[in-house]
Amino acid sequence: MTGELSAELRGFREVQRLSYECAEAVAAQLKPGVTERQAARMQREWLYDRGVRDWFHRPFAWFGDRTAFVDFRIPLQFFPTNRRLEAGMPFILDMAPVFKGYTADIGYSGCLGLNPLHDKLLADLQDHRELILREVRERRTLREIYQDVDRLMVRQGYANRHRAYPFGVIAHKIDRVKERRWSPTVFGFGTQALKGLAGDALHGHRDGWSPLWSPYTFSDHPPQPGLWAVEPHLGFRGTGAKFEEILVVTDSRDPEQSAFWLDDDLPHVRRWNEGAV
Repeated sequence: MTGELSAELRGFREVQRLSYECAEAVAAQLKPGVTERQAARMQREWLYDRGVRDWFHRPFAWFGDRTAFVDFRIPLQFFPTNRRLEAGMPFILDMAPVFKGYTADIGYSGCLGLNPLHDKLLADLQDHRELILREVRERRTLREIYQDVDRLMVRQGYANRHRAYPFGVIAHKIDRVKERRWSPTVFGFGTQALKGLAGDALHGHRDGWSPLWSPYTFSDHPPQPGLWAVEPHLGFRGTGAKFEEILVVTDSRDPEQSAFWLDDDLPHVRRWNEGAV
């Protein structure tokens, strides 16, 4: 990213940083015996104490082989369960709060203790972050980029686990949400944010683009300017890892300004930069 962020982008960066701060704070409190439901509640309470009252979606937590979505068949399986954390077990914390009208959607991968396989997955995610940015700047279609991510995973020896998400999405657009003191949720998703996504879908359908970045034909178009929550998700047998963060896409002809990650000061990026894996 180059140049100074606009006030609008600083708002999105603030809520994304708040979300990752929450993830790190909750991760530091996890111990053997904690359940996914307890970890999800810890995220909700931490964010509520800091002013969050609305959500794109409420927090998720996945432990053990559920980080790789093993045997996930229906959407209800994504919701937190009574699975208990154990030593050496991977976990993913995923939250999408709305704060001051700005939305973030983040995914944080960690492990309770040492797990060399999980470390390897986290390290290999760096190649996906670089590939996605490079090909968005090249204005490849979303579907082509998705396929290239798939090929990279195969070369690395992993399975694509974001394909298990609804519509197989690797990303979706996010927008401003009208700020309210409280907003209802439907199946864990905030109604205000869902209205915005539905509006994008209707508008995009008319103009030949989709707010969902998928392997299907409706994503066979170049990246639409806006903010995208991107989440490549690697799986190897019973272990999964991902990151999720905001990618900014513009209509600039300057390659560096045409697309950039909103923030490079995030836990997974710091980990790569520090050579921790």
